[in-house]
Amino acid sequence: MTDFGNPRALVASDWLFDHLQDPHIRILDVDEDTDAFLRGHIPGAVGVHWRDDLQAPVARDFIDPRAFAALMDRFGITPETTVVLYGGNKNWFAAYAYWYFRYYSHERVQLLDGGRRKWEAEGRPLVTEATRPIPSKGYPIPVGNDEIRAYRDQVAKDYVGRPGTGLVDVRSPEEYSGARIAPDHLPSEGAQRGGHIPGARNIPWSKAVDAELETFLDFDRLSSIYQAEGLTADKEIVAYCRIGERSAHTWFVLSELLGYPRVRNYDGSWTEWGSLVKAPIER
Repeated sequence: MTDFGNPRALVASDWLFDHLQDPHIRILDVDEDTDAFLRGHIPGAVGVHWRDDLQAPVARDFIDPRAFAALMDRFGITPETTVVLYGGNKNWFAAYAYWYFRYYSHERVQLLDGGRRKWEAEGRPLVTEATRPIPSKGYPIPVGNDEIRAYRDQVAKDYVGRPGTGLVDVRSPEEYSGARIAPDHLPSEGAQRGGHIPGARNIPWSKAVDAELETFLDFDRLSSIYQAEGLTADKEIVAYCRIGERSAHTWFVLSELLGYPRVRNYDGSWTEWGSLVKAPIER
């Protein structure tokens, strides 16, 4: 058994339970189901709306550096605060938020292994009352780290039609094949066309997680999944999905757990690529 590349990236539920009163920790609940927080959340957690809080209000992009700094002040977060993220559905949107924090170079950020599923399965406390953190002031305006983000022109230039590259489509096999353009529960959020970027291999994001408790598989099992498909640590890898949240989850696995040094998330993903005029598509 090999330790994870970044052993601080994950925290266990028993550790978090023991640190619920730690003033240096801010717990953030980030979920696709934005009402899940209201139905019950970890004591002390603050609810984050993945669209309203994390995405730009007009352009398709995420919040800019000033807005990110203002959000941190609103949540009472300083650069010295350890942020613990969690959510439902295998932590997919929590991993998306983790990638945001790393993009804006907040070093002290962790993901709760197993997320809401494991916490509930262990009978740990949930509360419904709102958490109102004391705002902080003066979070430094960060600079975005484009070393972990990919854009469509880069993908078109360096990856299209090149099977030996590290381009990975982490959607379901049905989306990859073009049989579906979005997950069943999100039928209105697809692209104009179905299929995948030429040269991309398909490794669904959820393969990295235990089906029962939604915890990550161990290092050796994760490594075997990606190496079997030719995704090795010596390659620059770009992951994509539909809007970037599932591929952020795969980015977390490859970059933080397996320690791959050059991994990017193409958050434009299929809703951008599949709607571009004359973009090459395979089915």
